[in-house]
Amino acid sequence: MKPQIFMAAMLTLAPMSAALAAQKSGTITAISKDADTITLSDGKIYNLPEEIEDTRLRVGQKVQLTYTMKGGKAVVSQMAPQE
Repeated sequence: MKPQIFMAAMLTLAPMSAALAAQKSGTITAISKDADTITLSDGKIYNLPEEIEDTRLRVGQKVQLTYTMKGGKAVVSQMAPQE
């Protein structure tokens, strides 16, 4: 009975751990308006949802992102400029 409880707990907690958001700060090094992505100074590409306007972004701008991994892609949920 104990292994069944453990398995039920793991199945319950697995979706929650996948939905945890991460934060990242960096400088924008590239913007792709066609793909709705930005690349930060760490070389990682972040996908922008439609709610975030890429027209306000510029290369060299410092930002802080909140993102989640969805389908192997880093999808931004919030973005704020940094000074």
